[in-house]
Amino acid sequence: MGYSRNPISSSRDRRRGRDRRSRSPIRRRGGGGRGGRGDPGSNLRKPRWETKKLEPFKKDFYLPHEAVHNRSKSEIEKYREEKEITLVGENIPKPIFKFDESGFPEIIIKELKKQGFVEPTAIQAQGWPIALSGNNLVGIASTGSGKTLSYIVPALIHISHQRKLSRGDGPIVLVLSPTRELAQQIQTVCDDFGDAFGVSSTCLFGGAPKGGQAADLSRGVELVIATPGRLLDFLESERTNMCRCTYLVLDEADRMLDMGFEPQIRKIIDQIRPDRQVLMWSATWPKEVKNLAEEFLDEYIQINIGSLTLAANHNIQQIVEVCQEYDKETKLISLLKKIMDEDENKTIIFIETKRRVDEITRKIKRHGYSAVCIHGDKSQYERDNVLKDFRDSRYPILVATDVAARGLDVEDVKFVINFDYPNNSEDYVHRIGRTGRSHKTGTAYTFFTQSNAKQAADLVSVLTEANQTISPKLKDIADSFRSNGFSGRGDRRRGWRSGRSKKSKSRSRSRDRYRRRSLSRSRSRSYSRSRSRSRSRSYDRHRRHKRSR
Repeated sequence: MGYSRNPISSSRDRRRGRDRRSRSPIRRRGGGGRGGRGDPGSNLRKPRWETKKLEPFKKDFYLPHEAVHNRSKSEIEKYREEKEITLVGENIPKPIFKFDESGFPEIIIKELKKQGFVEPTAIQAQGWPIALSGNNLVGIASTGSGKTLSYIVPALIHISHQRKLSRGDGPIVLVLSPTRELAQQIQTVCDDFGDAFGVSSTCLFGGAPKGGQAADLSRGVELVIATPGRLLDFLESERTNMCRCTYLVLDEADRMLDMGFEPQIRKIIDQIRPDRQVLMWSATWPKEVKNLAEEFLDEYIQINIGSLTLAANHNIQQIVEVCQEYDKETKLISLLKKIMDEDENKTIIFIETKRRVDEITRKIKRHGYSAVCIHGDKSQYERDNVLKDFRDSRYPILVATDVAARGLDVEDVKFVINFDYPNNSEDYVHRIGRTGRSHKTGTAYTFFTQSNAKQAADLVSVLTEANQTISPKLKDIADSFRSNGFSGRGDRRRGWRSGRSKKSKSRSRSRDRYRRRSLSRSRSRSYSRSRSRSRSRSYDRHRRHKRSR
């Protein structure tokens, strides 16, 4: 089957320089744009869709290839088992095995092969038929699984079957992204395929001037990639609208919720017609994402690639070294000396705070290694230049905070170093997933200290699942932490946060109350002594003054 086109971009955190996630929709806007006055989107009203006459649109374009149609049930089951594809839903189309079975226009297939793709990834093989059939879709797949093309190619075909844009029309396809870096990467994919297909697109994100973005919207674009805050700005100022939007993508939905974007997402979805097609993509499946899917997606098909439990990419060798905090810098330099002797040595180093990112970057440079850094205090211009230099291998070492690196997609990263261990195992898996992409291998080094003890059990679970060698010291820390009344994740589902036992939390609350009362008494006694000394000094001055008279 062929398809033909119808004629138609920070405020400085003063508390130890830490890149902190903001749970407030006012403070955190558009993956880098800063909030203005009031709640973003507060002036938007939800349209009364029941009173509107909605223009019909087409969303089912899929006609199975003869080879796919004739494939037996046992062949399909074997393929899904080999690719670790798990499905939930009804009337699920069969997966494709080759690009030629997709029914894509020849220009799309040529571009796929031109970029070096040999066959569809698991998420593409099963996701394309589902999306092209007009179904709502929830895709649970790790970073680097090929999910961007899973929704971009069907989006382009969707656009080609709709009426051409008229003056004042908003986009037909909207892709929401948690960060500006990810949004820009999605647009790069759109440029590669959209230009050949004749589709116009733009990227809306905070931290960049609005003028050029507004001009694109004014000219009319069929596909918009946006961070939530900046899009709401344009919707409120009526620079664009969602009246023509019939295909919505929520990319990294778990990250958007984790970063506090749920209120903005809800306001944006309210502006889109209820019979839209929605594709939601997530690396994990916590209850918050599930609740959002249940609310906004009708009769969706869920596709999961890989294990349902939290799992790291098995192509990554994970090496965890238990050490003291003061040893980490020395160990890092020794490790970099070893890594930089390799032919492929592109490395990302994750550090908790912005201040430490700058300090460690300077230290690395003093030892003669080329390094750049990225964190929340960098301007958009600086971030873009740093990422370009890193991608182009002008600098083989990138030092970054979690928040700044979220959404970063660089194909040839060979090593990841966790200088500081993250707050939870989901972030650990997400960090090390920067390497080992597209079926390549990679290595992740982690410095683990006693201060990370509460994450030890979770880390052991991740390492065990991936058949990695576990340090006896790490096992001892995990066992010791459990024996003291604390518990880790165990075999919880992906997306759940590790927690303490109820007894532990109760003890902690009791200790906190005791400390507050003690501090209050101490301050009271200190204040009383201060007042007493003040009165005594005042009385002495008064007596000296009288004697002098």
